[in-house]
Amino acid sequence: MYKNFLKRIIDFTAAAIGFLLLLPVFILTTVFLYFANDGKPFFFQLRPGKNERIFKIIKFKTMNDKTDIDGKLLSDAQRLTATGAFVRKTSLDEIPQLLNILKGEMSLIGPRPLLVEYLPYYRERERLRHTVRPGITGLAQVNGRNHINWDERLELDAQYVENLSFKNDVGILFQTVKNVIGRKDIMVIPGEKFNKLDYDRKQDNG
Repeated sequence: MYKNFLKRIIDFTAAAIGFLLLLPVFILTTVFLYFANDGKPFFFQLRPGKNERIFKIIKFKTMNDKTDIDGKLLSDAQRLTATGAFVRKTSLDEIPQLLNILKGEMSLIGPRPLLVEYLPYYRERERLRHTVRPGITGLAQVNGRNHINWDERLELDAQYVENLSFKNDVGILFQTVKNVIGRKDIMVIPGEKFNKLDYDRKQDNG
């Protein structure tokens, strides 16, 4: 009942209320990032959702598009703006994903949607993560986030799906709020660690 019906109702209601309450912050952040990123305050990227259906995730853009003399993008650390760093530290970059929830593409709680290019490299058990809507936060995010390796993260995603319940979602939500307030396990510089899905897997499969 909860997984197939109530969860979606709760997601939509919470996202609608949350977006309205955070609208002033959303607008202010958009304005600051508009100037910091040369008129591009938002970041869009294709991600696999439920049943591996591809959707376009929306986040605040925390890096500019500066390139080197050869036209290649500079490193993540070099492109991260001061405003972007603050937005990441405070997790404000996740706010636009409330729109993904309203559209039915995401959930508040669930496995984080990863890159489309990783799809061929999931093991059978790990594909459980795509049997539910991806979330803004999830079991892996409150148990180390980017500071645990890929195998551990994907195993936690599978465990989340196997034990999906209202009680567990509430626990994850409260732990997320606690972590955000304490700025725990937040990696400010994107791509600093685990920026590819287990290089060894790709080499083994190659």
